[in-house]
Amino acid sequence: MARILARRLIGLLFTACCCVSVGSGLWAQGDSGERVFFDAKVFTGDPQNPYAEAVAIRGNKIVGVGNVSEVMKVVSASAERVDLGGKSLFPGFIDSHSHSIDGGLGLISADASEKVNTLEELAPFVEDAKKSGRGMRGDILEIQGMPLAFWSHLDVLNAEFGTGVYEKQYVLLRGMDGHTSWANRALLQRAGITAEFLKKLSAGERSYYGFDKDMQPNGFLVDAGEKKIEALLPAYSDEQLLAGARAALKYNYSLGITAWLDPLAADYVLRAYKMLADRGELTSEVVAFPRVLAKDPAAELAGVQKTREAYKNVANLHVTGIKVFADGVVEYPSQTAHLSKPYKNTGRNGDLLFEPKKFAELCVAADKAGLIIHVHAIGDGAVTAALDGIAAARKANGNSGLPHTITHEQFVQPEDFPRFRELGVVSALQLFWAEASNDTIEILKPYIDPEIYKWQYPARSILDNGGIISGASDWPVSTANVFRAIYQAETRKGAEGVLDASQDMPREAMFYAYTRNSARAMNMENSLGTIAAGKRADLVLLDRDVLTVSPEEMRETKVLWTMVAGKTVWRAK
Repeated sequence: MARILARRLIGLLFTACCCVSVGSGLWAQGDSGERVFFDAKVFTGDPQNPYAEAVAIRGNKIVGVGNVSEVMKVVSASAERVDLGGKSLFPGFIDSHSHSIDGGLGLISADASEKVNTLEELAPFVEDAKKSGRGMRGDILEIQGMPLAFWSHLDVLNAEFGTGVYEKQYVLLRGMDGHTSWANRALLQRAGITAEFLKKLSAGERSYYGFDKDMQPNGFLVDAGEKKIEALLPAYSDEQLLAGARAALKYNYSLGITAWLDPLAADYVLRAYKMLADRGELTSEVVAFPRVLAKDPAAELAGVQKTREAYKNVANLHVTGIKVFADGVVEYPSQTAHLSKPYKNTGRNGDLLFEPKKFAELCVAADKAGLIIHVHAIGDGAVTAALDGIAAARKANGNSGLPHTITHEQFVQPEDFPRFRELGVVSALQLFWAEASNDTIEILKPYIDPEIYKWQYPARSILDNGGIISGASDWPVSTANVFRAIYQAETRKGAEGVLDASQDMPREAMFYAYTRNSARAMNMENSLGTIAAGKRADLVLLDRDVLTVSPEEMRETKVLWTMVAGKTVWRAK
């Protein structure tokens, strides 16, 4: 009854005014003037004022948030009213680690993610990718998104895709982790990856290639081992880049994602964003970080500054940081992530990809130059080394306020939990991966020390120690679907049970992660990430009360519309 009376009062307030319902398209094309969204469950993303019932926008900005009477005071009598019918209105979601251009290119090519789960399903998918041409990169048949469990069955891959119709066809299967691949015999020969080549390598260099007892390559490649193959792939054309970029926008908007951080901004990635911007299509704020190696900090940072200068006038594209890889990936057979204790089967600790003193030098110089440092660190040893480098910058320069970030952190030593807060380091976690499954158990647990394994994706420990956790997908390594990721963060459920329930995340904390905290990771919290007066009108309307429904219901949430800077860029059909 109270709700009915409230709606009647709202109706009286709006008598004789223009008022449209959530289902109406009358307001969808508007990009100026005033609008008031009312009868909504508003989550603002601001912990000081987290909930409201109405929001007003003027052009591309939010001008009011609160109850209906408060919001009506900041707009004119002619402001358009939009009845949201009790639906949930959120700030636009922000992904603090998304390879969106690569993801978009995957959408227009042959990406097996969520389509191929078993080896039996792989052959018909590859056959169709070849027949349709979606998988062809020049004369190489490239398939993306392979489950990591496939790398334990290289004999099957060699039999299926190295003989018969594929004997002379170059075939490249790429792992869903973005770090591993398998190439058939024809492609290995073309790249010069032979037994003779492997014999000339040091033991460390050889660890990036799979081979048998006679040192014959079996096709498995990880990180540096992929370089000779990648050199054979033709560059994407401008037409392909633009098509992929447009596909990425559509995908992100369909999920309510209105801004993102692209953490591996190679030249083709930046060109793709520029092509969108030149056509007036890049309305989302995008932060992009070129990769540096921490081998020659001064020269590398000089190169980054040249890149910043080249793209400084591209609308909504911000080259404001650097990306550094501290290590690789932890799963068998890759095992390139850097651990504090050796892998049981090899006696090696994995690879720390920088020399700590050089990395510290890089951090000090980058921080002083106003550049955000964004570090890929999966193993607990890599996380410690990354924190050490950022600590050197804080000690040398004081607190610059820059949101230096470590991403992935599959394993963290307990003594490092409080350091995230102490150093002001953002933790960009991909908690969609925090599930009990083959990838977190069978191809991990037998190979690493139990004291390391027990702290897998320790999100709650970082949070409880005062750390800032931002929402991140690593798309296309995994889905960018915010609700599926939050479901995993909250339940940690998988096909094999629950992955350490003590690390489950509060749902509301995850919504802060994908709004305010991700805006912090982009260093754009003054303009994005919360529904507050003066912020950009980046909004998303959801079909249910995501803060109160069950985890399973929340996981199935649908986006009704997505707004960027006051314009509706996506609407459910």
